[in-house]
Amino acid sequence: MHKLQTSDTPSAADIEFTDFLKVDIRVGTVVDVQESPEARQPAYKLWVDFGGVIGVKKSSAQITDHYKVEDLMGRKVAAVVNFPARQIGPFMSEILVLGFPDAEGKIVLFAPDTEVPDGSRLA
Repeated sequence: MHKLQTSDTPSAADIEFTDFLKVDIRVGTVVDVQESPEARQPAYKLWVDFGGVIGVKKSSAQITDHYKVEDLMGRKVAAVVNFPARQIGPFMSEILVLGFPDAEGKIVLFAPDTEVPDGSRLA
């Protein structure tokens, strides 16, 4: 488990640009959402469509404070698509959906503010 980074957390150590390029961040559309009652912390199971090359990937996301199931369907999200899959209870999470903590530490999703195609990579 990683420590929640807040606005008063110091900057991480410098990395090389080539290290940054190894992280594959893409935009996709949420195509299915289910509650995750078996999770230790309140969470949703998300299925995100990244288009033809990557397809649909799933994630467990602790975003229940700001979002309801119906708010998430069809929503664009950004995610890291090249981390190894991770077992979250009985659910296999394949991607890391990205968000930022608000002033109370509750996650707010990160997404483009203009329409971009599913599968678009952060440039």
